[in-house]
Amino acid sequence: MYSFLIRRQIRNVFECLNRGDYESTLKGVSPSITHTFSGTHALGGTRHSIEGMRQWFQRLYLLWPGLNFEIKDIAVSGFPWDTIIAVEWVDTATPADGSQYVNEGVHIIKMRWGKVVYLHAYLDTQKAEALCERLAAYGITEAVAPPIED
Repeated sequence: MYSFLIRRQIRNVFECLNRGDYESTLKGVSPSITHTFSGTHALGGTRHSIEGMRQWFQRLYLLWPGLNFEIKDIAVSGFPWDTIIAVEWVDTATPADGSQYVNEGVHIIKMRWGKVVYLHAYLDTQKAEALCERLAAYGITEAVAPPIED
């Protein structure tokens, strides 16, 4: 039953993200978060605060407007005090340069007592970096900004 509830909660989180509502997502994040997005591009790096994640989401939706996740699978293991979740997904977006962006990956999430304490996104970072370079050439300077880290 617990796994079922967590899978439903995770699907709701991704539905919020598909609407651009990252503030709802941040309500489920622990103040002692570790949030890592692989790569050395503008979205790469690691954050350790909710405010750092908020700034990261603002940049994400600036660069990847209309971001949409299609969930392929969710695996849940553990108990309320130590839960590990793997979310396999495909995401799409139509950036400002008009190109189509499609990537696939996995989020590894750790929760304690209903709050996310660890989130690491694994994806094809070459696709993300290539899009940042195209957007920079299109004139979007945020695409080549240094990673948001704290």
